[in-house]
Amino acid sequence: MSPAPDRYAVLGNPVAHSQSPFIHAEFARQTGQRLDYTRVQCAMDGFAQAVRDFAASGARGCNVTLPFKFEAAQLARQVTARAALAQAANVLCFDPDGWLADNSDGIGLVRDLRDHAGAALAGARVLLIGAGGAAAGVLGPLLEARPAQLHMVNRTADKAAALLRRHAALAAQCGVSLSCGGLHQAGQAYDVVLNASASSLGGVAAPVCERVLRSGTLALDLMYGAAAQPFMAWAAAHGAVPRDGLGMLVEQAAEAFWLWRGVRPETRSVLQRLRLRIDAVR
Repeated sequence: MSPAPDRYAVLGNPVAHSQSPFIHAEFARQTGQRLDYTRVQCAMDGFAQAVRDFAASGARGCNVTLPFKFEAAQLARQVTARAALAQAANVLCFDPDGWLADNSDGIGLVRDLRDHAGAALAGARVLLIGAGGAAAGVLGPLLEARPAQLHMVNRTADKAAALLRRHAALAAQCGVSLSCGGLHQAGQAYDVVLNASASSLGGVAAPVCERVLRSGTLALDLMYGAAAQPFMAWAAAHGAVPRDGLGMLVEQAAEAFWLWRGVRPETRSVLQRLRLRIDAVR
């Protein structure tokens, strides 16, 4: 009798919409890995216990989605440098000698921009909207891609300033000019505009003025599906190139898969199938 497949899951609230089970099933099929990947809905005050229960059931690891990424980073004995800088984790490995927390969101975004969207981040002017968990997760890898300038805006400017202070040493090391402000201080004519705010969840097309765009600006919402449509329509209406966060979702999952399994899956075909899957139910 063959052993049972290794168990993984995505934990969050809500989590029923998550495409992670489909993505990891595709990775497993492609690479010949035997695993079972499910969803676990956590009570808002019960995340830590839900993770412990899942690990105690013999599971090997999990992904973590909203709103528990900050809490996830505090559960592990070991924390990778990028998760420590973000102070948030979206990947946990249940190693026998101690849990490991990582954050694959930022490298997932950078790889999507580079490999799927064809964006040149080196030397670019980048606007990052939002200063919450999503922005914290992607900021470090964005700086490592060495844009010339990264400007962050947030409804509360002080929150953006605090996040940038934590990343100031990395920015200096990478030669990136950092600045921040409120939403009304977004500036204009960027090469890349990234919406990491919660505006899409509220149905708001964009929390900043259209002057941040120019013809050909790559404008990406970290959300995907229906939530990303207002932002993408706004970007297209002002001459920008709209993109959603589906490629980032696939790439961050591939990084987690590599961390768990030691195998790096091919992502382009998985992203194509995922887009077809989502379009079919829209």
